Amino acid sequence: MALAKRTFDAVVVGAGGAGLRAALQLSESGLKTAVLTKVFPTRSHTVAAQGGIAAALGNSMEDHWIFHMYDTVKGADYLGDQDAIEFMCRTANECVYELEHFGMPFSRLPNGKIYQRPFGGQSIHFGKEQAARSCAVADRTGHSMLHTLYQRNVRANTLFFVEWMALDLIMNEAGECLGVTALEMETGEVMMLQAKSTLLATGGAGRVYQASTNAFINTGDGIGMAARAGIPLEDMEFWQFHPTGVAGAGVLITEGVRGEGGYLLNKSGERFMERYAPNAKDLASRDVVARAMATEIKEGRGAGPDGTYLLLKLDHLGAETINSKLPGIREIALKFANVDPIKDPIPVVPTCHYMMGGIPTNYHGQVVMPRGGNPEVPVPGLYAAGEAACVSVHGANRLGTNSLLDLVVFGKSAGQHMSDFARSTRSQQDLPKDAGEQTEARLARLEGQKDGEKVSAVLRDLQLTMQLDCGVFRFPDSLKSGVEKIREVARRAQVTEIKDKSKVFNTARVEALELDNLVEVAVSSLVSAEARTESRGAHDRSDFPTRDDDNWIKHTLWFKDGDRLEYKPVHDKPLTVDSFEPKARVY
Repeated sequence: MALAKRTFDAVVVGAGGAGLRAALQLSESGLKTAVLTKVFPTRSHTVAAQGGIAAALGNSMEDHWIFHMYDTVKGADYLGDQDAIEFMCRTANECVYELEHFGMPFSRLPNGKIYQRPFGGQSIHFGKEQAARSCAVADRTGHSMLHTLYQRNVRANTLFFVEWMALDLIMNEAGECLGVTALEMETGEVMMLQAKSTLLATGGAGRVYQASTNAFINTGDGIGMAARAGIPLEDMEFWQFHPTGVAGAGVLITEGVRGEGGYLLNKSGERFMERYAPNAKDLASRDVVARAMATEIKEGRGAGPDGTYLLLKLDHLGAETINSKLPGIREIALKFANVDPIKDPIPVVPTCHYMMGGIPTNYHGQVVMPRGGNPEVPVPGLYAAGEAACVSVHGANRLGTNSLLDLVVFGKSAGQHMSDFARSTRSQQDLPKDAGEQTEARLARLEGQKDGEKVSAVLRDLQLTMQLDCGVFRFPDSLKSGVEKIREVARRAQVTEIKDKSKVFNTARVEALELDNLVEVAVSSLVSAEARTESRGAHDRSDFPTRDDDNWIKHTLWFKDGDRLEYKPVHDKPLTVDSFEPKARVY
């Protein structure tokens, strides 16, 4: 059955910060732009970002983009591409001022300038002093950013397809992207959306873990779409565990709490981070703090009746500071931990938070892949930005508040390049004869399967395997068995069954399609993690406890076809300044 088709200049998949910033760039340049989103745009997961957006404005103390760049390269444990990192840090101030002019209601200093708070891994003078670089809207920065960008898109007449799920990329024989197939979740109708340029801005995939700060919509949809189209996935072994998720709930407690002066305690009331990071202490890089916390719990110094969590103390900040600068955190603590942080510490535990890997791109947002001996040939018409993309500015570990910056810098950059590409492509190409067949086959498999497993059972085993075998600490036997288990889960996912055959608001169908994407995320993560025989950033192996710069300053590329790995060099040359050479990473 032939699928219906609609045609646009540009299609953006995802309405979080990156998707909305790119869409705004496209719509304001006069292009007919469609945005697909599984939820109403202001419910995208960017809304949950709390602490701030990094930019070296120097409002609270002296600062410079080169200090920001140094911190980002160091925080990435020297696996980040330094050309992209320079591009992001140099562009940061412009992008933050642009948000301010869009109407984003930043918190203010007494002199009226944008308020900036300290955050982990931020410094001035190349690590000598703590910086205050995170531009904040109290503890609701992502919420404010998302609403601001959505309002600007409404003004620019961007067309939104709300409660639509993109399913597969439409590629021709020449390897060009011509749009996507998508499912209208309310009616079950499947349609082809043809475009001169397509952006994947689908966010992260944190639901691949059993415990996560991520929303239920974060199922790696763009990752799965890219993998099925033959595009490799980059650096999928690197998953950030945020030090402070609410114990038992996983809800995020922003690093901004520690930036405002909060600190961590073990069951004895000891400020244990002084032992792990004597200088930065509680504001060390996230992977350092998460490992320290996991070690405290593992060695029996965890709090609570079972010793399974640690304590985040902020009552000493006073009610006025908490209510003015951290009101959302107090609300979260009351709702999810039954604790009032004005009086008592919050129980916290490291929780899966962010995907450093993703779809390989350059800093223009173009998706790139190996061809003809060149490791980075752009895929015509295909772009990615935000957490779904691997530029790579975060390398092996992301610094806090660089995520919101990543969204607007590379969302805008991708939008600019997409606009130029669409204008240079005078007419739409004809779709291949088999366009949509991959999607129809996937749907037919789900609806025709009999006596298959429930999606929920396979998803549970997938999440448990990732939690146990690809967590904060990684062990050789566990990684090996994890790869075997996740490949078996992938096989089982092919024979899942949806009991409800109706098309109208069939959430079971959507969950089964999301499982397809999570399988690609999980297999690529475990296979890549077992292969990387070193410890770097968020990837910590007990059998290879040190960083191996001689052999492993390179990006991992996992291909779905053949379940195989390739590698490509890290860009160690910035755009205009001298390289930051690898050295011991201490805080």
